[in-house]
Amino acid sequence: MATNEPVILALGLNDGRSIFSMFPGIGLYSQKLEMRARRMDAVSIFSSREREQIRGELVAAARADRRIGGAAHLGAAALGLEDRWSDIDLALSLAPNADSNQVLLDWTMRLYRDHAAVANYDVRHGDILYRVFLLGNTLQIDLSFWPSTQLRAFGPKFSLIFGAAREPAAAPVPDSNDLIGRAWLYALQVRSSIARARLLQAEHMLSGMRDNVLALICRRHGVVSVQGRGLDDLPKHQRARAAECLARSLEPAELKRAFRLAVDTLLEEVQYADAALAMKLEHPLKSTVNCLASD
Repeated sequence: MATNEPVILALGLNDGRSIFSMFPGIGLYSQKLEMRARRMDAVSIFSSREREQIRGELVAAARADRRIGGAAHLGAAALGLEDRWSDIDLALSLAPNADSNQVLLDWTMRLYRDHAAVANYDVRHGDILYRVFLLGNTLQIDLSFWPSTQLRAFGPKFSLIFGAAREPAAAPVPDSNDLIGRAWLYALQVRSSIARARLLQAEHMLSGMRDNVLALICRRHGVVSVQGRGLDDLPKHQRARAAECLARSLEPAELKRAFRLAVDTLLEEVQYADAALAMKLEHPLKSTVNCLASD
């Protein structure tokens, strides 16, 4: 028999009782689902379907814009590896005679007008401008604007949509000497911050030191070494070592423990990168840790 009543009515019993009275857990589960739905209504988060619809609209707009000579997917979408939380990352190559300032203005207006952007932030890499947009539904959209002759792949996460691209180039890798130098410089600041009982500053400096040490580990293992993107791809024992370098509290003893391990890890990595430099750094770095009085 056809009915327009909600399916939930099928859970009623013949004697007039609700099945919820027989199985209280079902009623509790139903309440949790209702509460979850209300929370999702209150916090609007983009769906994968919405993201792909916006991506399609942006690609169509790029094809229709004569000032755009080519476009490419960057990031996970270039490899077909998007997940629930992936963003949109599009590279747009300007036509030779395009007014870059006007193109940037028009595309920025499009994101605010058509896709409810609430903020944007610029990052420059050489002549390439990355304009990052935050939408009201929390979706991140990265639009990079490339000079007409520079569109190319730096690594595998590049898929040309239309136009032409130059021959791929190797992705830049942080220089080991820079990472080592920043790490020992941070180490000196960790030491003085702990000694002065400036514990929040000590943790901040320790985090900076650790970031550079972990980048050295990533570099040695051939995984992405920027922004922590390769940390979860490290071997298990290296992931465990990275976790041990985290300070679990602001207690001086815990900061000193994490600091000592970070210094030991730094010296190990310097040994791989430059054995002669490791010998020079060993004594002063260990002294930097040992001079802190134990609790």
